[in-house]
Amino acid sequence: MKNAVFIYSPEQLGYKFSDSHPFNHTRLLLTMDLLKNIGALSDDDIIPVRVATDEEIALGHDLKYIDTVKKAGHGLLTPQQCEMYGIGTEDTPIFTNMHEASALLVGSTLQAVDYVMQGKSRHALNLGGGLHHGFHGRASGFCIYNDSTVAIRYIQEKYNARVLYIDTDAHHGDGVQWAFYDDPDVCTLSIHETGRYLFPGTGNVTERGNGQGYGTSFNFPIDAFTEDESFLMIYEQAVREVFDYFKPDVVITQNGADAHYFDPLTHLYGTMKIYQEIPKLAHKLAHEYCDGKWIAVGGGGYDIWRVVPRAWSFIWTEMKDLPCPSGPLPAQWLEKWQPQSPVPFIPTWEDPTPLYEPIPRKAEIEEKNAQMLMKALHIIRNQAK
Repeated sequence: MKNAVFIYSPEQLGYKFSDSHPFNHTRLLLTMDLLKNIGALSDDDIIPVRVATDEEIALGHDLKYIDTVKKAGHGLLTPQQCEMYGIGTEDTPIFTNMHEASALLVGSTLQAVDYVMQGKSRHALNLGGGLHHGFHGRASGFCIYNDSTVAIRYIQEKYNARVLYIDTDAHHGDGVQWAFYDDPDVCTLSIHETGRYLFPGTGNVTERGNGQGYGTSFNFPIDAFTEDESFLMIYEQAVREVFDYFKPDVVITQNGADAHYFDPLTHLYGTMKIYQEIPKLAHKLAHEYCDGKWIAVGGGGYDIWRVVPRAWSFIWTEMKDLPCPSGPLPAQWLEKWQPQSPVPFIPTWEDPTPLYEPIPRKAEIEEKNAQMLMKALHIIRNQAK
């Protein structure tokens, strides 16, 4: 059995709205090249993607919606016909072959699932996935098909396993949460910037599941300008308690890299410290509770030059049991990519200290986050009784 596999094919770059759209999968190339430059990723680690079938996509999406995506990507529908499906908006514009590109990203995550669930690898990483805003019959927030939703239903049907889904993207993992809101065998945990300031506006502590699924949805909305210490305090306590409460068979982590101070679409003040720590705990608890079964996908991350390659590299080195990279970034990598970047690179794995001016409201923000955490943990503990 392999320790970890890296799911990738160049065709993943075909999921592209436009040259100016913030969702840019050039970050996959940047991350891969960085990992290869430090000797952490070899061709033997890379598993090619596959395309999800319509039947597989329909595990998470309406057939009429799938047909609409196909037609829209071939110019067969008017903007008015697409509007009700969330396609052709400023966030999720139409692009040629959008169904084909989206089906490939879903298939990439299913490939990761099969490698882990069939015992071919303990862990699998698909950075091209993590499109957590897609709904049953509607696109949303850069996401056409929701690969995590499809993958979880696929795991349930094919492997009959209980799934814990952990989402540390700065945006609430709404599409996945609502898909399993009444399902007692899927637990969703999302740590995100509060919806008072940020899309999609959901993810309150009070969103706890419905019917038989009541008590399997957990949200930890953190305040704008939250820094590393507060983020990690919430992450470590929340994830440990939910693992112990739910006792999953397999864990899927969505690893959006947009909680960083440099991210242009969010208001959190994270640094590389959180991205070093997030995969460590997920890895440890996957072995304690799931016999190591850990599937990781990408997600948000809109500073594709200074943030995403470093943040996502930490997931892979953790999966491979390699030392956490530190010190200077490879000169060859910096020289190759800096001419294409609109911003100067951070030349080290760590962020400079200080990265930003001190926040006057630091104590107030940390207190609000602590109160939110205690309220959420109180809910978990009461349900565990």
